[in-house]
Parts: sequence; structure tokens; C-alpha cells
Amino acid sequence: MGLKHLREPSIQKFTSKKTFKISIIYLIAIGSVIFAGLFGLFVSSVSIPIQTIVSIITHKMFNIASLSDFTLTEQLIIWEIRLPRVIIGLLVGASLSLAGATLQGLLRNPLAEPYTIGISAGSSLGAVIVIYFKLSLFGLGIMTTLPFVSIIGALVALISVLLITRLSYTRLANETIILAGIILSSFINAIITLLISLSSKEEMSMILYWMMGNLGMKTWVHVWLMLPFFVVGSLILLLKTKELNALSLGENAASHIGVNVKKEKILLLLAATLLTGSAVSISGAIGFVGLVIPHLVRIVIGANHKNLLPLSMLIGGAFLAFADSIARTVIEPRELPIGVITALIGAPVFSWLLVRHRTGKRGLK
Repeated sequence: MGLKHLREPSIQKFTSKKTFKISIIYLIAIGSVIFAGLFGLFVSSVSIPIQTIVSIITHKMFNIASLSDFTLTEQLIIWEIRLPRVIIGLLVGASLSLAGATLQGLLRNPLAEPYTIGISAGSSLGAVIVIYFKLSLFGLGIMTTLPFVSIIGALVALISVLLITRLSYTRLANETIILAGIILSSFINAIITLLISLSSKEEMSMILYWMMGNLGMKTWVHVWLMLPFFVVGSLILLLKTKELNALSLGENAASHIGVNVKKEKILLLLAATLLTGSAVSISGAIGFVGLVIPHLVRIVIGANHKNLLPLSMLIGGAFLAFADSIARTVIEPRELPIGVITALIGAPVFSWLLVRHRTGKRGLK
């Protein structure tokens, strides 16, 4: 009887409409990524014709354009400066949004994100330690060492949060994890402030510049450093959408349908930490991306993580790449910290979401 009911024309028509809507949303999300990438390549303080940009990229990728179509300076600007920066913007935005969407579903809290549970603070401390002590692992240099130490800092912060939660509660309670994260973030920020106060003017300038969030001076080295962490972290999360859906209903409900709550919770937290640590180490502290983007996507697509996670990843990447383009062109030839742009956009949007929630409309969930 149930299967017969599902074959009714009205049910099939509803399913077809929903599938069509989701397909359109995916096309819009992919289109926004392409638009943000092209905007970042074409628009900058140094004007280069679009035809020249296309020639440079086709020459470098497929070796089919003539070297006479562009100068060496134009090639350096497009291939060595703009393109890596655009790719880094897409990767960082996608990482933060994906991690934020995962943490909000996992902890069932609209305020959950990498910054809330202390992961970002741990990553920031790792980066600040590298800058302050001028650490260089295996002679790789400060900028190459920074991502690895930053990820280690994020993992140490996550372990500390889980340990505090475990010692204060028999299970990994969601509310306790967030509270432990806030406490740990305050402690870590105090250590960062102490290191800044003990720094020289040059070190202080580097630390503050990095902490404001910036994608400038990023090269292909940074892309290749971040890419493996992004691939591993995103694959784990995208393959665990069923488990995340179950956990978002509550630990008891998840365990009743056969989910190993503790194991899956730790795995999801580790994957989110991997994404956040690598992103923060490259870009610095950039707020609101992991907090706001998942909420906006959830309003449009719903709470099913099968679609929520990939769409948050796409929209988050496009948003940060576009925000970076604004940051480097709005007061050209100077640049604004990208964290300023994301905060100026994210804070009003999040306030609007709060108002929608307060008035009973579809807001924070």
C-alpha cells in the first residue's frame, strides 16, 4: 500500500519539482564559483586585457598560446600572483564553510563553528608561535612550516576541548564541547596577546597583519600545501552525510539506528579540524564565513547534509574569493584585510538571521 501510494502522480510530481529545484541551486552555486574565480582573475589594480589573461592560462595549461601574445610581467601577474590567490580563496572559503556546516549539525547549535569550539584559536596560536620564534622545520622556511604547526595547534586545541568535556561530563555532550571551546579560546587568545606584547615591531606587524586575515603574497606553494588537507578533510565529511544527519537528530536517536556516536563524532571533529587548521594557517583569522554561509544555504535547501555540505562548500568558496577581490580593489592600490570584508558583510547578515528567527520565520536552525 505504501509503495502504491508513492507511485501516485501527485507524489511523483512533487519529487520531480524538488529534484529540479535542487539541480537549479547546484547550477547557481557552481556558476557563482566560476564567476568569483573569473572576477578575481579579470579585475585588479593592474589592468590586463581578458584576451591576454586567457592566452596566458591556455599557454601555461595546454601550451597552445604564443609567447608573443603577452609579456613576461603579465605572465607573472596572472599565473604567479592572481591565479594562486583565487584558488586559495576558493579553498579557504570552502574549508571554513564546510567545517562550519558540519559543526552546526554535529553539535546541534546555530552558533557552532571552528571559532566557537576553539579550533581556530589553536590554529592561530600555532601560526603565531611560528612567526614569533621564527620556526623552520627541516629548513623549509617559515611560510612552509606555518601550515603544519598551525594544524598541530588546531588538533591540540580539539584534544584539549574533548579532554575538558570528558573530565567534566561522562559523555561528549554538545553543550559542554561548546562551553569548553569558548573557555579554551579565551585562554589561547590571552597567550597570543602575551606573545604580541613581547614581540618586536616587525614581528608584531607580521602577527597583526596575519591575524586580520589576508590572501596576499600566496603562491602555488601555498596551494599545494593546503590541497592535500582540503581533499582529505572534505572527502571524509562528504562521505559521512548519513551519519551526520543521524547525529543532528540527537545522540540517542543516532545510537538507536546503529551509529557509533563516539567514533563518528570524533572522526567528524577531526575532519573539521583538518580543514580549519589548514585554512587558518594560510589565510589568517577570517570570521563569519563558517558561521553565516551554512545558515544561508540551510534556509534555501533545508537541513539534509547530503546537499547542505557540498552547497556550503561551493557558496563559501565563491563568497571568500569574491570578498578577496573586493578587498584588493576597493581602495586600490592598497588592500583591505579580507577579515574586514567578511565581518562587514557577515555581521549584518547574521543579525538578519537572528531577527528572522525571533519573528518566527525560517532563520537559525
